[in-house]
Amino acid sequence: MSKRGWIVLGGGIPILALIALLAWASISSGGNPGGLTVNTDFVEADVDAGAARDFELQLMKGGTLKLSDLRGKVVMVDFWASWCAPCRVEAPTLVKMYQEFQGLPVEFVGVAIWDNIGDAEVFIGQEGVAYPNGFDADGVIAIDYGVRGIPEKYFIGRDGVVARKLSGPLTETVLRDTINELLSR
Repeated sequence: MSKRGWIVLGGGIPILALIALLAWASISSGGNPGGLTVNTDFVEADVDAGAARDFELQLMKGGTLKLSDLRGKVVMVDFWASWCAPCRVEAPTLVKMYQEFQGLPVEFVGVAIWDNIGDAEVFIGQEGVAYPNGFDADGVIAIDYGVRGIPEKYFIGRDGVVARKLSGPLTETVLRDTINELLSR
């Protein structure tokens, strides 16, 4: 074999090994990046009470939303995807609770992640979601918030401090009680 053949062979083996490793990782994780999961059970996680990381979200219906502009309101930031079964289950609950809290200093913000923008827009329309929703295409917002799975919600008090993190589909009672508690502070 020529010297050039050995160089090609020597460079090709590590590349093939890397491709095989990536394929194995993708298959073993079910295609979810970084071991991220679909949260099927309700769980309340501990949060470090600190100022919520500000973000600017391009909204699906046009315009932008900046989290810091919502200071003075209780804000629920919901990370979701259209293909997520628990997200689909809880969508009517979120729509109903959003309507229930209209006129109060409360805002819901939906952040679609790991999704196709077209599918997310169709889902929003099918479910009649009226609260602001945007698409976190690069995953920057999800990373900043430490999202580990979907659906996952972060509740931010009127002071701009993250107060709660709830994973999995929420019931009306849990959602109502959480928001009312934050409104009473």
